[in-house]
Amino acid sequence: MNYELFQAINGPAGRWPAVDHVMQFAATYLIFGVFAVAAVVAGRALLQRRIRPVAGLGVTLGLAFGLAQLLAHASREMRPFQDHAVHQLIPHAPGVSLPSDHATAAFTLAFGVWLFLDRRAGMALTAAAALIGLARVWCGVHYPGDILAAAVIAGLAALMVYVTDRGAREAASYGASESVGQGVPRSSE
Repeated sequence: MNYELFQAINGPAGRWPAVDHVMQFAATYLIFGVFAVAAVVAGRALLQRRIRPVAGLGVTLGLAFGLAQLLAHASREMRPFQDHAVHQLIPHAPGVSLPSDHATAAFTLAFGVWLFLDRRAGMALTAAAALIGLARVWCGVHYPGDILAAAVIAGLAALMVYVTDRGAREAASYGASESVGQGVPRSSE
């Protein structure tokens, strides 16, 4: 099914030059725009002294990168152009295809910004990440499953950091409320 879906997406590549140029740009350069937007949003948060959400984004990126590396080392799936005749529109070195590094980074930034910093910017970045993923398939360098795996890794990493951070904040809040008034003897009147 992964290859059939790949064929459906990559099959039209090379037929419409305008679409091909958009997809080539999205597959190659849009990731820089995603990083730039995430950096601006994070920088604005830092100026507002919102350190914890920015740290959450950073931890999410690190966790997603680690999970992606584990999956890449466990995978033997080669890139589509190594095993099939495809319409390859951008150059790429051969190697393991699963998961897509571009899609992992884009989806992780999108989900992290969405959960920790700015929902609107996160939604826009999620749309950009989806376009990057589609473009990587259109251009013949990834299977759809590589993009789906990247999105799942990004979602799991963001959710794990979010839930852990929320639990830590609730525990700290609970501990602070329990200690209020302790250590100071009350006078008995």
